[in-house]
Amino acid sequence: MTASPPRFTESTQGRLRRLNLATSLPPVVFAAVILVYTDTRTWWHLIILAPGAAAALVAFERWTANDLARVVLPCLVVAAVVWPLGVLVSGSPNAYWGFCAVGSLAMREVRRHRKLVLAGLFSYVAAVGAARLLVQRDDIGHVLVTYVLIPTVLTIVVTVLTIVGERFFDLIRELEQTRERAAELAVVRERVRFASDLHDIQGHTLHVVKLKIALAQRLLLRDTARVEQELRETYALVSDTIAQTKELAYAQRRLNLTAEIENAKNLFEAAGIRVRVTREAEVEARASELLGQVLRETTTNILRHAQASQVQITLSESGITIVNDGVTATAPPELRGLAALRQRVAGDGGELTVHQQQGTFRTAATFPAARADTERGDGR
Repeated sequence: MTASPPRFTESTQGRLRRLNLATSLPPVVFAAVILVYTDTRTWWHLIILAPGAAAALVAFERWTANDLARVVLPCLVVAAVVWPLGVLVSGSPNAYWGFCAVGSLAMREVRRHRKLVLAGLFSYVAAVGAARLLVQRDDIGHVLVTYVLIPTVLTIVVTVLTIVGERFFDLIRELEQTRERAAELAVVRERVRFASDLHDIQGHTLHVVKLKIALAQRLLLRDTARVEQELRETYALVSDTIAQTKELAYAQRRLNLTAEIENAKNLFEAAGIRVRVTREAEVEARASELLGQVLRETTTNILRHAQASQVQITLSESGITIVNDGVTATAPPELRGLAALRQRVAGDGGELTVHQQQGTFRTAATFPAARADTERGDGR
């Protein structure tokens, strides 16, 4: 069973319908009137020929509305009856026109054995045309040309052009589907980005709060002043996280790399980890926010997964490097947050790498393209 082709959206279908009605319907109506007028010699000829022309117009109008399937069979039957009546009763060589028009449009609804159906369509036109020999035997050549050859050839040409035109509409459908999928993908990417940012904010805060509460518990009976300070900092941290979450929800959140470095330093020192920060150069503003996210995620990972005693943070012109000595496993752990950030860094032309060697774990985010641009600018 062959699946039906994808349908247009209502807006696209409406635009195509108006375009077809404005450009194609007038010539179709004009052709129908001329053919009926040419072949009508008495009033009852009109009764025979008019239904075929009407069936063709109805089928075309429903085709422009993408609703041909509902009327194609009755229109095809009416047009198929008009052609032999025109040949045998009124002597009309153009009575095939309605069947030709409806039959060519009906090919859109045929999904299986299309070649056999086409052969049957053309054979019917030719066979009915040849039936004229039953009432007109004195001029066989004229009958074969007027009632068989011309109707069959024109039916073939019209059908082929209609199928080619339908392929054009298929391409429009595919383009529209591609546009819709691109829009859906953009929404999915934005949701992933939002979830990643929310993970950065909430995950980082929750682990820091956990650390500070554990520290406050240890100091509760020994240093109440320090406990009070830790609780104030915890309260301020939670308040700041709430504010950042609101900013994220309204797409206003921006990370400050300098503030993130200072925050990471304070957190490591609060956890008893020695920190050394080296600033070799300042990074470009466009990379600052992503590097801040990398530093925040790495800080959270060290506090969660490592048993570090010291951390080295190096800020260079091309990026940031964080090295710690808290390796607890032979293989690098699965860091989903950094994996998501790796894609975002790569999307901005940079590279995020993690490397474990000789008891140290190194996380580095670099933007070589930005560095090269800076060097070329200095050389000009």
